[in-house]
Amino acid sequence: MPLQPDQAIEVFYSYAHEDEKLRNELEKHLTLLERQGVITGWHDRKIGAGKEWQNEIDIHLDSSHIILLLISANFIHSNYCWDIEVRRAMERHEAKEARVIPVILDSVDWESAPFGRLQALPKSGKPVKKWGNRSDAFLNVAEGIRLVAKELAVNS
Repeated sequence: MPLQPDQAIEVFYSYAHEDEKLRNELEKHLTLLERQGVITGWHDRKIGAGKEWQNEIDIHLDSSHIILLLISANFIHSNYCWDIEVRRAMERHEAKEARVIPVILDSVDWESAPFGRLQALPKSGKPVKKWGNRSDAFLNVAEGIRLVAKELAVNS
């Protein structure tokens, strides 16, 4: 889906519910990007009462320009994340319709996964939980997302 001028880049959070606290923490670190109109974030906890959850996820997975895969053992273990969200995210990435960014939350074997060839955040794919200060890790992720959002906005 092409961007309109001055349109915020939609960011989709693909994550395992066991990692919700870390997703919330990342979301806080992306607040300035949202306040500045650079991005708008979406995840399944924003689904309103009475809405069909799978349909809502599909809509946002198909409309987002950046798809964050929040990688952990929980994520790799989740059949829904793996079979539905990773599959669709990688299809859109291959078609150059979206940019998939693995965000490594915790130590797990991920480098041979379909997204393993993609440049991950934080830098060097060092898991967020391995940083001495998680705020430093999430700052690195936020800076990386800002760069990608600017690139996508310029190239649209």
